[in-house]
Parts: sequence; C-alpha cells; structure tokens
Amino acid sequence: MNVSVDANQCQGHGLCQMTSPQVFALRDEDGHAYVLPGGQEPNHLGEARAGADSCPERAISVD
Repeated sequence: MNVSVDANQCQGHGLCQMTSPQVFALRDEDGHAYVLPGGQEPNHLGEARAGADSCPERAISVD
C-alpha cells in the first residue's frame, strides 16, 4: 500500500488528520498533511481511504 499527500494540492484543512489520526498528521510550519510513520501499513488501509475521502482538495492518494 502506498499513501501519499500532494503538498502542492494540500490546503491544510486538517480533515484527513481528524478522520484518520493514526495515518495523517499536520506539519507545524504550514499545517499541511503528511503520512505518519507506520501509516502505510496494510492494517491502516481503511483509515487511509477514509482520510483520502475526507480531503476536499483530493490531495491524498491511496494505491
């Protein structure tokens, strides 16, 4: 599984982090999302997809 956040599309709404805090966090410097270490683990697939679905900018991909 590959989870990624497009930094150019992310606007820092934080919905992914609120939806899936075990997969996503927000950077202190700009509030943009990133994938936590371990967030790519197969047991987090459902949470990763839920976080991606919550993103209004569609900045998150889960492959």
